[in-house]
Amino acid sequence: MKRNNSNSTKNIKGARITILVIAVALLVIIGSIVAAQKFSTGSKTVQAASSTGESSNDDKENSDSVNKESNGSVEDVAYLEKYIEQQEKNQKPDGADGKKVAYLTFDDGPSTTVTPQILDILKSEDVHATFFLIGKYVDKDDASKNLVKREVAEGNAIGIHSYSHDYGYLFPKGKINLENCMSDFDKTDKALKNVLGEDFSTRSIRFPGGQETWSKKDPQGAEKVDKALHEKDWHQIDWNALSGDAEGTHKKNADELTQEAIKSIGNREKALILMHDTYGKEETAKALPRIIEYLKQQGYEFKIIE
Repeated sequence: MKRNNSNSTKNIKGARITILVIAVALLVIIGSIVAAQKFSTGSKTVQAASSTGESSNDDKENSDSVNKESNGSVEDVAYLEKYIEQQEKNQKPDGADGKKVAYLTFDDGPSTTVTPQILDILKSEDVHATFFLIGKYVDKDDASKNLVKREVAEGNAIGIHSYSHDYGYLFPKGKINLENCMSDFDKTDKALKNVLGEDFSTRSIRFPGGQETWSKKDPQGAEKVDKALHEKDWHQIDWNALSGDAEGTHKKNADELTQEAIKSIGNREKALILMHDTYGKEETAKALPRIIEYLKQQGYEFKIIE
């Protein structure tokens, strides 16, 4: 009888050990399944965020930093404002250092006909430009707004060229209307923020007709508007070279525009080149690759203005 009890006890212990082993194995299997599901869910979440363009703030900041660096060189608008003013007075500009720099600038856009061509050329040539935009064209439609976004996304700079471009409103009787001008600039600034976000800002202003024109016609008005602009850290930028695509009654073809640009660039150390990307300026787009090629051959570096 004692032998039978001993065997029975051994059998019970063996069964308990077997059950315990099976239970542990089941727990391990269940834990592995749960972990795998969590990993899969997390992976899908990351993929979904990636596919919808979501990213963290750090990612966006890093991307912005990379875009800034990829712009190439950036010139301070306040420096160029003073440079042009001194040059116009036949003074040697502060900061003249012998380095040849070209600033491609385009006024009166965006246009859905010419601006895309200009952007395609800039991208293919691996150079950047500064676009002085008219607010009413920014607000025109979604296609125009998308062009503004593309200009910035591809490393170009944005400036303000008034909202209305209406000489009668901005310069009634040939005099600068300070209130109307500042209102127009503010309105364009808001239009750009609506497209590019509230964090967007620009310091670059270009008067319709240019600063020099109105400084000669209305020196007191020009002094007042300069003061008002500088209080907002805004700076007017004129030009010292141009393609002539808005000059005279004769509409120049691409060859004529190229030659005019080369002639006006001359041997300038800092060449701020005026062109236009508004409607009807298809010949400007045709001339642009040749103008860029010439500048590269002459050893110019390209910079944007901010």
